Amino acid sequence: MFESAEIGHAIDKETYEAEVPALREALLEAQYELKQQARFPVIILINGIEGAGKGETVKLLNEWMDPRLIEVRTFDQQTDEELAHPPAWRYWRQLPAKGRMGVFFGNWYSQMLQGRVHGRFKDPVLDQAIHAADRLEQMLCDEGALIFKFWFHLSKKQMKARLDSLKDDPLHSWRISPLDWQQTRTYDRFVRFGERVLRRTSREYAPWHVIEGFDPCYRSLAVGRILLEGLQQALQVRTESLHQAMAPIGDSIDRRSLLGSLDMSVRLDKADYQHQLIEEQARLAHLMRHKAMRRHALVAVFEGNDAAGKGGAIRRVAAALDPRQYHIVPVAAPSEDERAQPYLWRFWRQVPALGKFTVFDRSWYGRVLVERVEGFCSEADWMRAYSEINDFEEQLHDAGIVVVKFWLAIDEQTQLERFQEREQIPFKRFKITEEDWRNRDKWPLYRDAVGDMVDRTSTEVAPWTLVEANDKRWARVKVLRTLNEALEAAFKRDKKHRKGH
Repeated sequence: MFESAEIGHAIDKETYEAEVPALREALLEAQYELKQQARFPVIILINGIEGAGKGETVKLLNEWMDPRLIEVRTFDQQTDEELAHPPAWRYWRQLPAKGRMGVFFGNWYSQMLQGRVHGRFKDPVLDQAIHAADRLEQMLCDEGALIFKFWFHLSKKQMKARLDSLKDDPLHSWRISPLDWQQTRTYDRFVRFGERVLRRTSREYAPWHVIEGFDPCYRSLAVGRILLEGLQQALQVRTESLHQAMAPIGDSIDRRSLLGSLDMSVRLDKADYQHQLIEEQARLAHLMRHKAMRRHALVAVFEGNDAAGKGGAIRRVAAALDPRQYHIVPVAAPSEDERAQPYLWRFWRQVPALGKFTVFDRSWYGRVLVERVEGFCSEADWMRAYSEINDFEEQLHDAGIVVVKFWLAIDEQTQLERFQEREQIPFKRFKITEEDWRNRDKWPLYRDAVGDMVDRTSTEVAPWTLVEANDKRWARVKVLRTLNEALEAAFKRDKKHRKGH
């Protein structure tokens, strides 16, 4: 893959200066059109050999284009906050919005390559990182992003010639960084693993572009032309994603009987409820203070029928804890800023650090529930969301986050009674809206959507817990008990894993 970068392309300065004005004008025009359309973001990944012109080229792009619409991010050093979150968290929170461009130095490819080159892990871990990068980029592209991946290359001979020309020049020796000297020792390994990564992650929707970096005129024009061509094509024709093919939802279960199989008659009397509630709250408070919690975080997802008692259950969970230990995220319709990002962006930003607990009152499952039923997204979008959600939750689990998901279920008659009660009680009227009444007409559609959701996203690392919520007391105790059991199981696995090592 790197052979073409060894040829020694060069462009004379006269040709370069003649072409730059028209290229610059066209890039600027495309950039403003990108902003005006605001239909997709542009992500530019910068990788390659030290000294091959990565920084100089990005600096030049900022001169050629409007730097106010370009966000340059570097991820070389992980902060303590980033180390306390899943690896992808630091990238998700920095994604550019629709209509803007983001340039990522030290991105996910840099991290995996440096780790492998310096022996911090072996090939199987590198292959896992490659697979994760592939999944991330496919999702971003499916969500509309335009991704450019540039590898700036120098041959070993070219790299040595550059260092020799600079080291004895007092005016330019400062341009040699410690990374330059380091790469002289690791060049062969870096290129070998770089080739492996590029071959496995160059896709039609996010191809790699290898840029020979020795001649600044050549590399600048090459990058500018590639960006311009890609931008113009995307601005002219931006249709539905190429990656919408997915097997139809199977009939592995009877989706209508899934919720119908719950015993909605279960009850707790007041005395039993008070005793069990206090017992489970004390248990949760103890677990959240346990030393093992330093290696974990907790995420609780609350979904359910309207008026199923999610708010009451969440309040009983919160009552057991110090307010500094948890954060409750009420999820409503996305804001303008959130609509300018992939749908998982606003949830990635709320992922808790180790030792913390985040409660999602509604969640990312809106994509396969309300957005599916109400037609707010295409069928292809909500169908692919199942695998994207499973991948998201697997990343959380791999980072030590315990994911607990609740569907609070009530029957139609109970919902009707609660709606009518809310309308009669002044301080509860705000809880009932015309939309709630309208949603009752779509009960069968939501029932099927819930069946598909549970069938396709109840995994070993993040199973669904169906809660019989006709009786609020039963539901609240079951929620607390499930959270406690999930934490205890995670702590037990930790202990077993440490003994095994």
